[in-house]
Order: sequence, then C-alpha cells, then structure tokens
Amino acid sequence: MKVVGLMSGTSADGVDAALVSIVRRGGTPRITPLAFASLPYPRSLQQRIVELSLHGRVDDICHLNTYLGELFAKAALRVIQQSKYRPADIDLIGSHGQTIHHLPKGRREPGVGLVRSTLQIGEPAVIAERTGITTIANFRPRDMAAGGEGAPLVPYAHAVAFGHARRGRLVVNIGGISNVTYLPPGGDVADLRAFDTGPGNMVLDAIVHETSKGQSAYDAGGRRARKGTVNRALLTELMDHPFLPRRPPKSTGREEFGAPFVRSLLAKRRQARLSVEDLLATCAAWTAEAIGSSRRWIAGEIHDVIVGGGGVYNRAIMASLRQVFAPTPVLTFDECGWSSKAFEATAFALLAHDTYHGQCTNVPQVTGAHHPVLLGSVVPGAPHMLTKWARLAR
Repeated sequence: MKVVGLMSGTSADGVDAALVSIVRRGGTPRITPLAFASLPYPRSLQQRIVELSLHGRVDDICHLNTYLGELFAKAALRVIQQSKYRPADIDLIGSHGQTIHHLPKGRREPGVGLVRSTLQIGEPAVIAERTGITTIANFRPRDMAAGGEGAPLVPYAHAVAFGHARRGRLVVNIGGISNVTYLPPGGDVADLRAFDTGPGNMVLDAIVHETSKGQSAYDAGGRRARKGTVNRALLTELMDHPFLPRRPPKSTGREEFGAPFVRSLLAKRRQARLSVEDLLATCAAWTAEAIGSSRRWIAGEIHDVIVGGGGVYNRAIMASLRQVFAPTPVLTFDECGWSSKAFEATAFALLAHDTYHGQCTNVPQVTGAHHPVLLGSVVPGAPHMLTKWARLAR
C-alpha cells in the first residue's frame, strides 16, 4: 500500500508529509520511503496555535480545526505531486493532526471517575474531501479511552525501524518535547519501554521568540547556545522539575513546559543576570540531562543511542547528549538510514496502515492502557477510493 503520513508536533511550525510504501510479510511491515515534503505554517499561525493551546476560545478552535485541515490536505497533495504519483494511486492518509491540549493525568467527574482527554485539530473530513483519499486520524483518544495516556505512539514505529537482534538501543526523539524508546535486543514490541523525558525544542524556541520580541523563531543549529555558558545552579534547579522523576507511563506537553514555564525561566535569567546565550546553553544541557536521566527506568544495556527529530540539528543539544552517554555511541536517524525530519510522519503512515489491516498498535506497557486497541477514526475518501479500498480488503 502507498500511504501518506502527516505530522505537526508541539513546535507547531508546519506540516511534515511522508509518502511511503508498506508491505507486510509475516508479522513485520517493511517500509520504503518514496517522498517527503514540508508545508510551513504562515508566519503568524504558530503563535495563534500556541495561544490556542493555553487559552483558546471555542470559536477559534472551531475555525482553526478546519483551517488546519486545509493545510494538512495541501501538505498531502504536495508530497504526492512531488513523488509523481496521483491522488488516485494513494491508498490511505494517516494524520496525527495538531495537538492543542493534552491532559493524560485526567480529571475526576461525578458518576464517571477519572476522565483523560486530548485534542488534536486538523479536520480529517477536509483532508479526505480535498484529496479523495481515505483518511485515518485521531489516533490518541482510543488509547486514552482504554486507560492509557494516549502517548507516546511512535515507539511502535521505532521497534519496526530500529529493532536489532543483538543490540539494546535507546531511540531518542527531540521534538517540542523529548521522548525515548528502549528496544532490548531482539526488538520485540512487547518488551520495549518508552516515555516522554521532558523539554525539547519547545522551551528553547520560546526563549528565542520571547527575547527577540518575535523577530526570531528558534536558535538555528544551536549557534547561540554554543556561545553561552551552562549555569550549573540553574541546571541543578531544572533537574529537580517534578516531571523528571515521575515514574512511567508518562507524557507531557505545552501544559507543563509552555509559556507560563518559560516566563518563570526568563524571570530567573534576569535575577541571575544571565545572557540569553547562557540561558539557551543551560536549557540545551537540561534537555540532554533529562534524556540521560531516563536510564533510571531502563533495566537493559544500551549499546546505541539513536537520535531523531528537529533537535538533532541543534549542535549544543547533541554535544551535551554525547557527553551524557559517553562512551556509548550517539548516532542520528540519518546515519541509520532514516530521515530525522520525516520519521514521525512516516510513523503515522504506518499506524494508519496497520489500523486498516486490523492491527492494534498502541503499546499498553508504554501508554498505560488496559489492553491493545485499534487506533484512529476512519473518514472514507471519494467513491472510487472506496471501491479500491474494498478491493484491497478482499
């Protein structure tokens, strides 16, 4: 099957679209990348999404849900056009959507008990209508309905791509939030462990945005962080953040490390008379140290650390990671044959493919769900695609 995966993470800077071919022979899918494209959000949209995540009005959520659906559809059509295929050649789209709120710990309600919730926008009906391709979206809520945190979901794809018969591997994704997947030798999904570790690019990006008064969105390549000096007192304080020692399953997002947290960091910077470069250096080191602290929850040996996501391009974070894990080799997804930029979109193509085939792809020991479940809601595409889908199902 040819499947497009669509992904926009907590950095909220645009849509990544990966077109892949997936063949399942026996129990293991084989994924072949065909094309990749990115659709950056308009300059003002990133901040609108950030504002929406913290205190959005219902009418804004309603509007942006459909607006982002249009942008996700454009991203899908862009990668299909780039590949020289036609929409009629594509079997499925798997869309993660844009997370605007995630409450994995839940709230208790009378007569019901604990209610966990999450909200990703980017209307899949719009994607299906604009492309004519059956679209599977809303992957997280079913896991939460089964008692899980709805995250992380990409570890299943990590096992498919990076599992090794003899080597234990720690797969690290540094997006807006950082997360790890431990794959023991053999790479069996039933034995993997995965969880969010805390901050990633989101905190660093917000520091740059706030201190430049919106003129810059991020520290390209970690250049400014590399000019700064790590403040050990602040780093020690940051390592005491209550999320870090929390036992997995655990996931987090903008609710914990978003604008209010960054405002408190900037106040500490002024109090300690740190330069912006010193604060960026300290937070880059904190990102790496928080990832390193994940070893307390991992019983097996780590032979390789494999890093992907946008943070792989931040040289300050990568230098700190190599110090934290030395002498264990720290490799990138690209060095292992996978695109760092495209991998998460590829993961949601795989999740859509397996949902179509009736395969449960949540990992209960990772998310905390009571049992395996099929992930996602299906929005049929155009009539000719329904006929094709029925033929494939036979």
